[in-house]
Amino acid sequence: MGYVPPTPSPAPSPAEPTPLPQLPATDVHQYAHGVSLLGGWLPLTIEIVAVVTVIVAIGWRRTRRWWMVWLPVCVVIGVLGALAARTYVNSEGLASDPAPFYLWVWTGIFVAGVAVAVLGWRGNFWWRRGVALLAIPLTLLTALLALNKWVGYYPSVQAAWGALTAGPLPNQIDAADLPGLRNTVQTTGKLVEVDIGSDASGFKHRSEYVYLPPAWFAGPTPPRLPVIMMVAGEFNTPADWMRSGNVMPIIDGYAQSHGGQAPIFVFVDSGGSFNNDTECVNGPRGDSADHLTKDVRPYVVDHFGASDQAVNWAVVGWSMGGTCAIDLTVMHPELFSTFEDIAGDHGPTAGSKDQTISRLYGGDAAAWDQFDPRTVMLKHGPYEGVSGWFEDTVKPANAASPYGSGHRPQSDAPLGFGGHDEFRDSDEAGAADDLCATAQTVGISCAVHRIISFHTWQFAERAFSDALPWLAAQIKTPGATDSPA
Repeated sequence: MGYVPPTPSPAPSPAEPTPLPQLPATDVHQYAHGVSLLGGWLPLTIEIVAVVTVIVAIGWRRTRRWWMVWLPVCVVIGVLGALAARTYVNSEGLASDPAPFYLWVWTGIFVAGVAVAVLGWRGNFWWRRGVALLAIPLTLLTALLALNKWVGYYPSVQAAWGALTAGPLPNQIDAADLPGLRNTVQTTGKLVEVDIGSDASGFKHRSEYVYLPPAWFAGPTPPRLPVIMMVAGEFNTPADWMRSGNVMPIIDGYAQSHGGQAPIFVFVDSGGSFNNDTECVNGPRGDSADHLTKDVRPYVVDHFGASDQAVNWAVVGWSMGGTCAIDLTVMHPELFSTFEDIAGDHGPTAGSKDQTISRLYGGDAAAWDQFDPRTVMLKHGPYEGVSGWFEDTVKPANAASPYGSGHRPQSDAPLGFGGHDEFRDSDEAGAADDLCATAQTVGISCAVHRIISFHTWQFAERAFSDALPWLAAQIKTPGATDSPA
């Protein structure tokens, strides 16, 4: 029989509300740390050039048959291509929230551009054929830029180039260099790429990363440091927190202000591929939960001498990763004691409940109960020594959809939603309050924090920075001082 929570006592009268902190208006140039791909002159220029090339490829001195038959056929093909792409994304549950309309517009323009090049090739001028061929990669690039604006993966040209060419991450070194740095004084932590086995889970995954603070290198043997597991959003790579979330300066800043002491951080692969939304559960999309708990955690303990005690382990997640953070903790209090849920959902989500059961659990309704955090908490009953930090957004009072009329974001709009639709969210609304309320009935200490902002990587960066001192104290990081949630 599940745990029956006690009857809550009457809530005290609310105090005068404290003004919420607000992130500064998005400056895409400053945020992107280079030439922005999320807004500004470059995406706009590429869009204009793409439109011009398509218009030239269509031509104006064409036969009546072209205008009356073949051009309408090209338009229909473009519309059908966009609808097919949208249907595929929705049917496969690749995103828990709808993609913005302008992504499908540019997808349709790309498909129509291919049709124009093929159907308009015969009898065309040689130079117009060349322009038609040029329009294909340009419209494809514009569609990819539209996708990037939605998921917020590459905020700048520099970030995209570094990722696409496998450029090193901040302070990244080869794992083979670690023994030579033992018993030395380091001014910054070091990031190493690791290939963690999957013997326990069978989960196919990409390389993951481990951050080692300066304190790890001091002395002849590694100290038993606490660990924070970092999980990104539903469209993810293990490097997202470093490239898009810009957390390395935050972590190193904390270490430097605490004499080199900081937790070990492990940046995990919860998806196995860019568009595999596992929601950190076990199911047809892979046994992600087992990978994180049975592969990653033992590896970090064995290879880096980290503490193996639950009191010294935390999980931090953003968007889908926020759902993972609370889920892993309440399901495995013997492994984790602390979590930060940054704008996660009520539970693992891949559409409606029926769609989620089908997509994530292969139709097994019992598995939904096993991974639903509220069900898990109430079934488990009282927890001891478990705490959580929820951070969520409150949209500005004058906020309008960043997609404006359905095409491009407005100049003052947020950019990069991590594969999440800020304005048509199906499951996040109220999740922090509902989950924290349930958690408190079973003895989990938690609080909900809010910032006036949007569901962006910029917000995730701020939320992590807000919670880091508290997280470090909760998991007993040496030198950390108690910080209220």
